[in-house]
Formats: sequence, C-alpha cells, structure tokens
Amino acid sequence: MAQFKAAESKLEQFRSYLEQADVLENLTNVLVALYEEPEKPTNALEFVKEHLGIPKPEPVDVESLRAEVAELRQRYEKLLEENRDLKEKLLQIESAQEEEQHVE
Repeated sequence: MAQFKAAESKLEQFRSYLEQADVLENLTNVLVALYEEPEKPTNALEFVKEHLGIPKPEPVDVESLRAEVAELRQRYEKLLEENRDLKEKLLQIESAQEEEQHVE
C-alpha cells in the first residue's frame, strides 16, 4: 500500500510540474484546435508541432551538398599534395644546411 502512495505522490508532483510549466494548458489548446478543425489534417502530429511552434526542418538540397563535398575533397587533396611538397623542400633545406655545417 505504501508503494502505491509513493507512486501516486510522484504522479501528483509530475502533474503539478506540468501545470506550473503551462505544458497542460498548451497541449489542451492544441488538442482543442485540432478537435475544432472542420477538416482533420492527414498528419495530426505535424498539426500539433506546427501549433506548438516547433519549426519544420529545412529541406536538404542533396545535390548541392554532394557538390560541396566533392569540392572539399579536391581542396583537401591539393592541400595534402602541397603539404608533402613543403615537407620535401624543408628536408632539402635542412640537409643542405647540415652539409654546410660539416664543410665549415
């Protein structure tokens, strides 16, 4: 019996929290608006999201994203090549400096 009362107490606390945060009022308003719609929407969840002010995700332009990825890959490859060239030049300069030091 004590377990039932503890669960009931938690439920009351949660209900109170929802009331204080205006969650129940907002949900009630949205559900009333849905009920009063003369033509029910085919997607009730989208209706609820829209009336709660949840923004719709922007449509993704897959082709432009693919083009951007391809461009970034090319740039990456160029930078890798440039990096290899610069490392090679650095090694040449360092070895030339070492030879100069040994000659002196």
